[in-house]
Amino acid sequence: MATAKKTPAKKAPAKKAAPATKVAAKKAAPAKKAAAPKAAPAKKVAAKKAAPAKTVAAKKAAPAKKVAAKKRTPNAAFMKALTLSPALAAVVGDKPLPRTEIVSKLWVYIKAKGLQDKINKRMINADEKLKAVFGKAQVSMFEMAGLIGKHVK
Repeated sequence: MATAKKTPAKKAPAKKAAPATKVAAKKAAPAKKAAAPKAAPAKKVAAKKAAPAKTVAAKKAAPAKKVAAKKRTPNAAFMKALTLSPALAAVVGDKPLPRTEIVSKLWVYIKAKGLQDKINKRMINADEKLKAVFGKAQVSMFEMAGLIGKHVK
């Protein structure tokens, strides 16, 4: 066991000696570089300013190409005209409409009558016509699409 204690003691001074020489080398190196960097940063800053302008222009052009390449076709199920219940027809009209049009016409009705809650805009305060459709006095805008499902065929 006596030899195990002596081995780490010999290695420790060697580690301390090595960083001391590195510190001396680091102190000498910055003195040489101090005169040269004064002219170099101006060029680097100019290069950095020019580079982002090119990338911004490239980024703006790239999304336009992606949109043109990926044109989505609407799902036929969303475009299918549905017959409306009398309660829902009183709000949006009596013609058969796709589900997307029903929701957008409901929003037109809600905005025209000022039925959105003033404090929490996600809540809709139902008037008499909408109470017949929703079944309650106040509905979240996320619930609205689900509650419409009961009134279409």
